[in-house]
Amino acid sequence: MPDRRQHRGAHPQDQSLFSINAEPLLRQATGDLSLLLTRGYAPVSTLKLVGDRYDLNARQRTAVGRCACGEDVAARRAAHQVQAEDLAAQGLWIDGYNVLTSLEAALSGGVILQARDGCYRDMASMHGSYRKVAETIPAIQILGELLAEWKVSRCRWLLDQPVSNSGRLKTMLREISEQHGWNWEIDLVPDPDPVLSAADQIVASADSQILNQAERWFNLARCAIETRIPDAWVVDLSRVGLKE
Repeated sequence: MPDRRQHRGAHPQDQSLFSINAEPLLRQATGDLSLLLTRGYAPVSTLKLVGDRYDLNARQRTAVGRCACGEDVAARRAAHQVQAEDLAAQGLWIDGYNVLTSLEAALSGGVILQARDGCYRDMASMHGSYRKVAETIPAIQILGELLAEWKVSRCRWLLDQPVSNSGRLKTMLREISEQHGWNWEIDLVPDPDPVLSAADQIVASADSQILNQAERWFNLARCAIETRIPDAWVVDLSRVGLKE
């Protein structure tokens, strides 16, 4: 069946799955998983263990898995993070789909997760195909305006070549950047992750594997959402520890 979605918004069950009443349980599950990861337990089997203990459904388990991380991992990511004021006259390589879908979700009222490492992550899943939604162009505009405001010298967007419609998104990004005079390069690559992980430029991503290896990274999605989408639906799972 063709994808006819017009928005990157919330799942019909998210109002209950991520309600204020559900948040304490999800934070506790995130805390337990983070503790076990710190002690070296395997991520997949440990997420199942924690999910079973708290009787979480599939979307809640996905959220907890995206938000948890061990102490050593969190410390490593914090040590390599740069701030907006560090971007002036610098190049920035952007994990295109990772950043863009988070802004699209925030603009359309979807769940945005505040993870233990401070990143904002969405609940969207690509399934090998990308579809432009009503929020796509506004999200690109927000990013372009902020990058110009921060005086980033040059941006290189990396898009997953195997994902359907990547070529169309590349064209859209190029046309918008040319209209505004933004210095953007947009590349289709087989897999952006290893390219971004090894980059000597600052990278913008919330992908855990990239953040575990990048020398310098910027929390672009979170900064953009906090600055330009203040009414976004943010579920804070970063506070871990004792039961509330």
